[in-house]
Amino acid sequence: FASDLNQKVWDLMTREVITIGESATQEDAKRLLHEHRIEKLVVVDGKQSCIGLITVKDIEKAKNHPMAAKDNAGRLLVAAATGAGPEGQERAEALIEAGADVVAGARSADQLSETAAAVEAHGRRAATVAGDLSTRDGMQSLVDTAIAEFGRVDIVVNNVGGAMPSAFLDTSERSFDTAMRFNVTSAFNLTQLAVPHLLESDGASVVNIASSAGQFAIRGMSAYGTAKAALIHLTRELAQDLSPKVRVNAVSPGAIATSALDIVLQTPELHDAMLDGTPMRRLGDPDDIAAAVLFLASPAASYVTGEVLAVNGGIQGSNLELGLPDL
Repeated sequence: FASDLNQKVWDLMTREVITIGESATQEDAKRLLHEHRIEKLVVVDGKQSCIGLITVKDIEKAKNHPMAAKDNAGRLLVAAATGAGPEGQERAEALIEAGADVVAGARSADQLSETAAAVEAHGRRAATVAGDLSTRDGMQSLVDTAIAEFGRVDIVVNNVGGAMPSAFLDTSERSFDTAMRFNVTSAFNLTQLAVPHLLESDGASVVNIASSAGQFAIRGMSAYGTAKAALIHLTRELAQDLSPKVRVNAVSPGAIATSALDIVLQTPELHDAMLDGTPMRRLGDPDDIAAAVLFLASPAASYVTGEVLAVNGGIQGSNLELGLPDL
């Protein structure tokens, strides 16, 4: 009775859930629940749409639960404004494992090819757009490609972002403007361009990738931290503007073991200091962020909007000081 439903979200929610197919009867469910000594289960429809945690007595009714709403094509389409590095690819893969077709955009055609190959290896379809996603024209190309290739957009993941830390007096006006455009304006543009199509979806969702730097004041992050804080507030504003048709949430990662932290990963002293400053005593994995994105994009979060999901190992501030001196 094991289904192909992606387990990442449910593994986060509970370790005591098994999944069964829609053909299961109440007797099948009772037997499995008795054998595994659990009280609830997840029912999925034939297209692996997630219905949710339910009690045994509701199993027949759950097969027609509203959260199992099917689209005309029986699929989920994701338009992802995502860098095609390891973290962007992990987020795309988590979504396609749950049944999504993906449109991914980035500057690097080579990395986009790797992302497309990973998507197609899971039996889903991928379309890629190579170009400058910091411009509105670049975002328009992403949306146009989604509509041309798949005819719909159900989910937007705004993953474009980044900026180098620097002392405040060394931060130029140009670098500050670039941080705002790259981290905030890009999300504004893609979301605004996608909204007319999202309004046609039964379960539209926007997930913005913020940062702990946007939640805590960290010396050396005046550009990046301010930009991510603005993205967090934009998330809350759009949740109000676009409800009830479109949910808008954000994931706020802490220190994640990607190429952006190469200098930390390759320097034992820095690595150990960062671990010591993190209550969970480890760096985050790209899978941690991918699972959070999947949760917020899925029907499991159908009553969640305007929220910021921190995935940061429990930090309440910077877990690695940059060593910038007092003025």
